[in-house]
Amino acid sequence: MNDMNNSAVLDQVATVEAVETAVAIPANPEAQQAAKKKAEKIALENNKLHKRLCRLVGQAIGDFNMIEEGDKVMVCLSGGKDSYALLDILMTLRERAPIHFDIVAVNLDQKQPNFPPEILPAYLTELGVAFHIENQDTYSIVKRLIPEGKTTCSLCSRLRRGILYRVADELGATKIALGHHRDDILETFFLNMFFGGKLKGMPAKLQSDDGKHIVIRPMAYVKEADTLRYAEVKGFPIIPCDLCGSQENLQRKQIKAMMRDWDKKFPGRVESIFSSLANVAPSHLMDPKLHGFKDLKADGVASPLGDIAFDEEPCATPSPFGATISLQSITD
Repeated sequence: MNDMNNSAVLDQVATVEAVETAVAIPANPEAQQAAKKKAEKIALENNKLHKRLCRLVGQAIGDFNMIEEGDKVMVCLSGGKDSYALLDILMTLRERAPIHFDIVAVNLDQKQPNFPPEILPAYLTELGVAFHIENQDTYSIVKRLIPEGKTTCSLCSRLRRGILYRVADELGATKIALGHHRDDILETFFLNMFFGGKLKGMPAKLQSDDGKHIVIRPMAYVKEADTLRYAEVKGFPIIPCDLCGSQENLQRKQIKAMMRDWDKKFPGRVESIFSSLANVAPSHLMDPKLHGFKDLKADGVASPLGDIAFDEEPCATPSPFGATISLQSITD
């Protein structure tokens, strides 16, 4: 059976399993009818979710020209919900794409305690996708160098990045795909702003720091809530991270809680902030490296980038969704 048929069969099996798990068919005829309708509704919502993820990932790939003809995409698979979803959606899009590209799934086994080494090879073999498991004991290095109670993310990330770059070279991968989603990008933006004094985020596509690789984040437009639900629908064999996942006082968790609170109290705020990352006006910020403030002179020539001395609505910010966000709601 070819990959396309495998993908279709797996989708059908996952949908049926999800429906059977959620709905127990009773003996009562009326209850059976109600259960059937509920099952149909669940199947419809699951199908909508899959289509939405495919559309958003496809849009991001197109907007940033992430994948090109003949690419070999190395999908970094951690065993978490996001990287599983990325691999699943990319395999679907590969069958529909007008270009040819290959996929290889790569997992870095960092020798964390209680890590089940058999889960990913079994899952990927059943999926029928090419894969490589890289065994490197970075866990011991991190635990030895980072004092107890301190955040391990920075060192762990650097070690992991260097290893994955090397593996990409060895496998002949032309793109390195990471499973970061919209919420990851926004959280990084706020972390840099609040704790690093920088307006810096997590781009959808970038050149690696060694200048040899292109790193892509195809799920840049996807909400974390959707990847969470998709993981439940598909039944991905999630593997928890005992190295960083057990650290309760991470600054990122504070940011995540802040964004959840905004989502409840001010619907649309998070979406508006995310849209602003792709709608930047350097002339209205304060970085002289991005705009020639020192050489700025009144030359009498009208410019669309010129400042408006007195805005008509100084206490309102236009929203990309056609509404207006009041300054009061932003500062609450």
